[in-house]
Amino acid sequence: MSTLTAARLRADVAELLACDPAEIDPDEDLLDRGLDSVRLMSLVERWREAGATALEFPDLAEQPELGHWITILEGKA
Repeated sequence: MSTLTAARLRADVAELLACDPAEIDPDEDLLDRGLDSVRLMSLVERWREAGATALEFPDLAEQPELGHWITILEGKA
């Protein structure tokens, strides 16, 4: 069973952005918020280890919004 919940994804992103999880709008572009490709790749690896084994870098990079990531990870975990 996957440990990837919406709350976990939000917390992981907030950790990398050094902000409170509640500050992240699900529809905001996280690249504009300071997330870069290295951090995106670290999220891919972290979430693969947590059960989203089919997750690929482009899945996150093409639409860098938390709400979108939650939707796609629900199908990959």
